[in-house]
Amino acid sequence: MPADPSGFLTAVLHNGVGRFVCQLQRITLKFCKEYGSSRGVREFIEKDLLDFARQNPGVVVYVEPKRHQRPKLEAEYLNGRTEVMNASEYSREQVIKFVEQLRCRSGVEIVRIRKDMRTNNISIQGPWHPFLNQPTEWNLKKFPDAPGLRALKMGKSATDIVLEMAREQGVLNIVQWEGKDPAARDDASGKGAVERTTDQVVRPVTAPSIKQ
Repeated sequence: MPADPSGFLTAVLHNGVGRFVCQLQRITLKFCKEYGSSRGVREFIEKDLLDFARQNPGVVVYVEPKRHQRPKLEAEYLNGRTEVMNASEYSREQVIKFVEQLRCRSGVEIVRIRKDMRTNNISIQGPWHPFLNQPTEWNLKKFPDAPGLRALKMGKSATDIVLEMAREQGVLNIVQWEGKDPAARDDASGKGAVERTTDQVVRPVTAPSIKQ
């Protein structure tokens, strides 16, 4: 007995990381005009197909009457695969649900997933988690714990270094407005990033040269 196909979680060209592209290229609705098994597909075509086409302009929709044959939903995806679903005896609501399912799929074959996660760059440290490289005593703490949730001090930032250099050189228009509201600095007269002269001409303040 052949084994069931299996694989790993995959995404077509990392679709959705940036811009999302619907992978459904075209969908064909095959039905019979007379048989009762095609009633749900016929109701979907009469009442919902136009709305589906308007909401998905990138999907080509075909309606193909087939006399004395079972209704089918045939979906073709950008990766070249085709999915065929038997819609016999489906109600209108079921047809709506499965058409939406075919629209949202990536076109990748549904297989048994071997693992819950996958990476292209395998690390001997294992998968990342929020407590990786954290103190081991956190394992015995009950969260939320105030001391354990404090932000780590990683040293001086680039802004702190620039402000210290400005203090040493006596640059008042930077140090004086440290931590103030930027809108208040812009509205102030003769201070901050804009200097107003007596004739109300606004000109930007040139940044002082910082000694090496």
